[in-house]
Amino acid sequence: MTTGEDILSIALLQLDPIWEDKAANREKIFSLIESRFRQEQMIIMPEMTLTGFSMSPQKISEPIPGESTRFFAELAVNFQTHVIAGLVEQHGKLFYNTSLHIDANGKLVNRYRKIHPFSFSGEDKKYASGALPVLTEFANIKIGLSICYDLRFPELYRMYARKKAEILINIANWPTPRVNHWRLLLQARAIENQCFMVGVNRCGKDPKNNYPGSSAV
Repeated sequence: MTTGEDILSIALLQLDPIWEDKAANREKIFSLIESRFRQEQMIIMPEMTLTGFSMSPQKISEPIPGESTRFFAELAVNFQTHVIAGLVEQHGKLFYNTSLHIDANGKLVNRYRKIHPFSFSGEDKKYASGALPVLTEFANIKIGLSICYDLRFPELYRMYARKKAEILINIANWPTPRVNHWRLLLQARAIENQCFMVGVNRCGKDPKNNYPGSSAV
């Protein structure tokens, strides 16, 4: 990926997570990165990286920082890369579908809480809505963060573009029946905002859906 005069090496980890099994997924992710990704400046993983798209937040949630945050930080340090990944965050009595940006020193740079929970699946009944867009920074480049269903709401991305974002990132668990929407919306957000659009979707299946991957830059 080239932005201006900078060349960035970004890896998209299109994962098939083991359902609600954080320990197994930590092992799987470490093995995949060790075998395939060694020189990338940033590794991006799907929504709810270590669990799949679960509607059981009481079972899988954790505070930030917590066990999953520490795991992603260890990955970042071990492989000297920035990491963007998803988890289920517990904050007080509320649960959020959250993405993290962790730098190569293992520092939590930013967190983004999904603004638009997916009402068709009942996500809005289980998870609170995030209140704010989050613009993070990597190699002096501004990046707008988003999660899955956010992709259908162009206003969020226009806000990022007005704040001079050069890269827009969406991490997702986007199912196969609507994969054409995924592809078209990624292209639309790139074109209308004149930004690079990075979409990282899971593959495989969970108890309710099949997932096509179809991650793209």
